[in-house]
Amino acid sequence: MSKPGFWDREDSKRVAQELGGPRKTVEEWTSLSQKMNDLGVFMELAEEEQDEGALAETLSECKKLEKEIGQLRVRSLLDGEHDRAGAIVSIHPGAGGTESQDWAQMLMRMYTRWIESRGFKYSVLDYQAGEEAGIKDATVEVDGEYAYGYLKCESGVHRLVRISPFDAAQRRHTSFASVFVFPQIDEMLEVEIREGDIRVDTFRASGAGGQHVNKTDSAVRITHVPTGIVVQCQSERSQHRNRENAMKVLRARLFMHYDEERKKKFDKLHDDKKDIAWGSQIRSYVFQPYTLVKDHRTEYETSDVGKVLDGEIDDFINVCLTSRKK
Repeated sequence: MSKPGFWDREDSKRVAQELGGPRKTVEEWTSLSQKMNDLGVFMELAEEEQDEGALAETLSECKKLEKEIGQLRVRSLLDGEHDRAGAIVSIHPGAGGTESQDWAQMLMRMYTRWIESRGFKYSVLDYQAGEEAGIKDATVEVDGEYAYGYLKCESGVHRLVRISPFDAAQRRHTSFASVFVFPQIDEMLEVEIREGDIRVDTFRASGAGGQHVNKTDSAVRITHVPTGIVVQCQSERSQHRNRENAMKVLRARLFMHYDEERKKKFDKLHDDKKDIAWGSQIRSYVFQPYTLVKDHRTEYETSDVGKVLDGEIDDFINVCLTSRKK
């Protein structure tokens, strides 16, 4: 990068980012190694001086270090072509009206909590509120290194079993919602979108009312006619910005569509594609008659449903990523 003319290249930023990743990883491993050596010295001193307080503090630091090492080890598994990219997450309720729409909103809250806990940033590209509660549709853009690598394990159908708050008879209901995760595609990559292949419709943004509902046709829906892929965005007041965001989502979805078609030709379709099919849930969240969250791909489970829905899904992600590398 120090060579003359490097920063004049069109791909200089991309190359710098690619080199920055491995450099950062080496620095983190070096730092953790140093911490491990320091803790070893502190523990020896605490044992020699029989200082129980210092020993307890050192053991506590060892547990923190163990967690950091585990996180870095999992991240080392993210070596896919787009794993370092940001992500686009789309959430859709299944059949069932208000019940499934409420479940879709619960999932959206779970993911935004997780995003915030990771220190990532997100913006809502599309949000269609349900008539009574929940959401009819939502698309969230996640900005953060390796966001796609972590969240790709969340693609599929999620199942909820609970006593419905919308049922006066307090019967147990089963609801479904689907989650689709796409990588944010670098603009340097070519995804051909011909103007004649798309149909752009504008309409008035919907919402719960008040200042969030536009009085002009600012919402944008784009249909890619050859593939039938439809995306829409209505989060911005500007039609131009909504079109930009919709095109960004379309680029990501088309890239994944064409990539999948290419893999089909060589009989290399992802083994877990069936998980995205409706009715083939990847994970169940059960409130009644017992509490349990279970991932049906890895068999990993926990009884603490509340924590999971508050965004504590790292264990599910880590187990999924590890199992895929076996």
